[in-house]
Amino acid sequence: MRLRRSMLFLPGANAAMLSTAFVYKPDSVMFDLEDAVSLREKDAARLLVFHALQLPVYREIETVVRINPLSTPFGRQDLEAAVRAGVDVVRLPKTDSAEDVLELEREVERIERACGRPFGSTRLMAAIESAGGVVNAVSIARSSPRMIGIALAGFDYVMDMQTERGDGTELFYARAAVLHAARAAGIDAFDVVYSDVNNEEGFLKEVDLIKRMGFNGKSLINPRQIELLHNAYAPTGEEVDYARRVVAAADQAERQGLGVIALNGKMIDAPIVNHAKRVLQRAEASGLRK
Repeated sequence: MRLRRSMLFLPGANAAMLSTAFVYKPDSVMFDLEDAVSLREKDAARLLVFHALQLPVYREIETVVRINPLSTPFGRQDLEAAVRAGVDVVRLPKTDSAEDVLELEREVERIERACGRPFGSTRLMAAIESAGGVVNAVSIARSSPRMIGIALAGFDYVMDMQTERGDGTELFYARAAVLHAARAAGIDAFDVVYSDVNNEEGFLKEVDLIKRMGFNGKSLINPRQIELLHNAYAPTGEEVDYARRVVAAADQAERQGLGVIALNGKMIDAPIVNHAKRVLQRAEASGLRK
C-alpha cells in the first residue's frame, strides 16, 4: 500500500524546480513534458527531465513523467527518454479508451527490451480528460497490469462538457465514475488540480470532499499545497488508537489460528483491517492531524 496523497507537477523546462522539488516531500513528483512546456522548449525539457530522473535525491520519491500524446511528434521521444532514465510511472494524457493504454504499453515493452530495463518495471497511469474517457473509465482502469492509477484532469474535462469550474457540481459525475473505475480495477484514483493557490479555504474544502469520496490523493501545482493536503489526510488520535487495536486483534487472531477476528465483541473483517493499516501508514507519514 503505497501512499499517493500528493502528486506535484513540475514543469519539465524549469531546471531550478527539477533540481529542488524533492525538499517539499511530496509522495510523487510528476515531471511534465506536455502542457507546461512550450513547443520550442520540448526538446530541452526532455533532456532536463532525463537527467533529473537519475539524480540520487529522487530515489526515495516516486517519479512520474507526463509525456505528450503518442499521436504528437513528441510523445514517443518523451517515452523513450523517460523509460531509459528509469522513471517509475508514465502518465498518459488525454486517455479516451483502453486502446490508448495498450498502445502505450506496447511502446514501453519495446523500450524496456531495447535498453535492458527489467520487464514490467515501468508502471502506467492514465489521465482522463474528456466525456469519452469518463464513459470508458472502467475499461481504461483495467486495460493493463502495469496501471497504478487513473487521474481526472478537470480543465479539459469541463471544456469538453461545455461548462466551467465552479463549486464541484460540474465534476461530481466524473469524479464518481473515475473513482469507481479505479476501485473496480484495484488501482489508485487521483483528483484534479486546484489552481487557485492563494485560496487555502477553497482548497481544503475540495480536499475534504475528495477524501470523503475515497480518492487516494490529488494532483498539485504548488508546493504550498502539499503540507495542507497531507495534514487533511492525516488521521486523528482517536482514529490511530482504534486502528492499532484493530491491527493488534488481527495479529492475535492470526497467531492463534482463528478464522474470526473480534474486537470489543464486534466482528472485524479484512476490509476493516486493511483500512486500519492505511490509517497507521498515514499517521507514520504525516503524524496526527493538526
